[in-house]
Amino acid sequence: MALTLKLMMEAANATVPRITPAQAREMIAKGNTLVVDVRDAPEVEKSGKVAGALHVSRGMLEFRADPESPYHDKNFAKDKTVILYCASGGRSALSGKMLKEMGYDHVYNLGAFKDWAEGGGSVDKPIEPGM
Repeated sequence: MALTLKLMMEAANATVPRITPAQAREMIAKGNTLVVDVRDAPEVEKSGKVAGALHVSRGMLEFRADPESPYHDKNFAKDKTVILYCASGGRSALSGKMLKEMGYDHVYNLGAFKDWAEGGGSVDKPIEPGM
């Protein structure tokens, strides 16, 4: 049987726990937490991102997360709690499953950015053009 998006999403959602904005705030407050926005750059530029979040588009995640990659981002460390989000929760679920497969143990899916923002979460606003 061919792999489908539906099957990939079911596996990702079964592997990566979904958390609420309140749970995410608690985890962030404890420290040693990396929040990652896996949306594409135009989405982040339009809406901003979770305050302090690292923006790594879904297509670059593995390259940034792998210490052996020449594109590795030192913010990624396997001893950190990693919280991912996107526009709806789909890309962040798939991203979380991939990070788990890469050896990251504490990975969570915050889901949609708008849920964070509408729930009163702190947001880094986009920079106005020309600023």
